[in-house]
Amino acid sequence: MALAVFPTKGNLINIKKSLNLARLGFDLMDRKRNILVREMMSLIDTAKSIRGEIEKTYAEAYLALQKANITLGVCENIANGIEIETGVHITYRSVMGVEIPKVTLESTLSPNAYGFTGTNSQLDIAYIKFEKAKQISIVLAEIENSVYRLANAIKTTQRRANALKNINIPQFEETVKFISDALEEKEREEFSRMKVIKRTKEQQEQMS
Repeated sequence: MALAVFPTKGNLINIKKSLNLARLGFDLMDRKRNILVREMMSLIDTAKSIRGEIEKTYAEAYLALQKANITLGVCENIANGIEIETGVHITYRSVMGVEIPKVTLESTLSPNAYGFTGTNSQLDIAYIKFEKAKQISIVLAEIENSVYRLANAIKTTQRRANALKNINIPQFEETVKFISDALEEKEREEFSRMKVIKRTKEQQEQMS
C-alpha cells in the first residue's frame, strides 16, 4: 500500500532516497544476520563437543570423590577448609555490535589447597578431576552465554530485515510508482493542453 503523499517531484525524490536507504538497510541487516549465524553455528559445534567432555569429566570426578569418601570417610570437613575460587574474570568482545563474553580463570587457590595429613591419593585424584571439570565448566558457560546472546541478536536482526523487505521496501516502491504515474499523467495532460492551446492559436492567426 502506497504512502499517503502528494504526488510532487520533491516527494518523489524524497521517497526514492528513503527506498534506497531501506534497501541498503536490508542488505546490511542480511549481512549482519549471516555473520552472526556463522559465529553462532561455530560455537554450537564447539559446545556439542564440550558437553560430551564435561559429562565424562564430572562422572569421573564424582566417582573419584566416592572412592575418596569410602577410604577417608565423608570429605566434607576437608572441602569446607578449601577457599572459594574468586579468580574468574569476564571481558567482552564485539561481533557486529553484539557483546560476546570471554571468561578466563586465574586461580586464586593454592596448589596445596588441603593438607596431606589425613588425606590420600584418592582425594588427590578427585581434586584434580574437579579442577578439570571447573575449567571445562567455565569454557562451556562462556560458549552457551555467547550462543544465547547471538541467538537473540539474530532474532532481532531477522525481524528488522523482514520488516524492511516485506513492509517498508514494497511500500516505498508502490509510492514511487504512484507518484511517477501521477506525474506522467499530469505531464500528458499538460502536453495535451498545450497542443490544444497551440492549435487554437494557429486557427485564430489563420482567421485574422
